[in-house]
Amino acid sequence: MIKLHNIYKSFEEKHVLQGFNLEVLSGETFVILGPSGCGKSVALKIITGLLKADCGKVEIFGQDVSNFQEKDWSKIRRNFGFLFQNSALFDSLNVEDNIAFSLRQSFDYSDEEIKECIIKNLKLIGLPGIEKKMPSELSGGMKKRVGLARAIALNPKVIFYDEPTTGLDPIRASGIDNLINKLKEKLNITSLVITHDLKSAFSIADRIGLHYNGKIQNICTADEFQKSTNSMVQQFLSGSTIGPIQ
Repeated sequence: MIKLHNIYKSFEEKHVLQGFNLEVLSGETFVILGPSGCGKSVALKIITGLLKADCGKVEIFGQDVSNFQEKDWSKIRRNFGFLFQNSALFDSLNVEDNIAFSLRQSFDYSDEEIKECIIKNLKLIGLPGIEKKMPSELSGGMKKRVGLARAIALNPKVIFYDEPTTGLDPIRASGIDNLINKLKEKLNITSLVITHDLKSAFSIADRIGLHYNGKIQNICTADEFQKSTNSMVQQFLSGSTIGPIQ
């Protein structure tokens, strides 16, 4: 589904990705864990064509996209859904229009088809009947759910989650985790999640990779990750300031 081979990316003297390798399998939820500032979001931007790697190979859906131009990426991105850390809703648009905006940009749907799609997806995320509410009337957790409804309305093959539980209390964070699992089960969506929230990662991940020092250091199941004897994994789990992660 998604493969990164020996990716390097630097910004002047800062080497962010150094031999970064990753494979995300169809239908799985893959979580990238790592300390703040380690380059997790840079990897995500390279996967989605928002940044170009200095060298290395990127494959999406079996196709080498390493040298794609923007016009080529626009076709690939039609298969992507995004849930941003801040939800990225338009403050001046109500819920209905926020979701409709992406649909009108991507499909030649009638107004009735758009309305049906919005109703269906708001029901799926557990927020039926809020079409006319403004973002300012929604809690942080509700905004995340609406952002997710907007993402799945496009029928994506892959959803990219950038810190989906950041800024949420434990109850609402668990609600987002449950929703990610629900969408995987009902829609068979492949998910790539960037987070440093351990509880969330263990709740949703089929596999976890620890990103540090420019590359994925350890890939395993959530259960294996918690039992790992790898020194970096152990330090990340414990939160200790003593260890290889500095």
